[in-house]
Amino acid sequence: MDKMDHRLIAALRHDARRSLSDLAAILDLSRATVRARMARLKERGEIVGFSVVTRADVMHDPVRGLMMIEIEGRGAERITRQLSSMPELRAVHSTNGRWDVIVEIGTETLEGFDGVLSRIRKLDGVVASETSLLLKTKKSG
Repeated sequence: MDKMDHRLIAALRHDARRSLSDLAAILDLSRATVRARMARLKERGEIVGFSVVTRADVMHDPVRGLMMIEIEGRGAERITRQLSSMPELRAVHSTNGRWDVIVEIGTETLEGFDGVLSRIRKLDGVVASETSLLLKTKKSG
């Protein structure tokens, strides 16, 4: 992929329903060139599909947040297994840097969210955490 392909994908990520004419204007290319690039990207598997994100997709869990977790010693694999079994966790990510794991949490209520945080903090080997509530989502997926 070249720089223009990356720009095309960025424009599609912003709004995958943009017309070829709009994409051509944004990228300063002809419609035929944009169509050919999109076809090539799909054929090579760089673009595997297009999707729609609805308000319901974002609002499935009224209370959502990210929790960064520091794990003591070599317990990351064990703790990741324990985290993966918690139904309120939408994703469990291993990371580099200060935090060993970042989890995405989704619950119906703040009280439920607090309960999840408490359960995670009590896991043997979790030495520190930091949590951020997600207030508004402008782009997802």
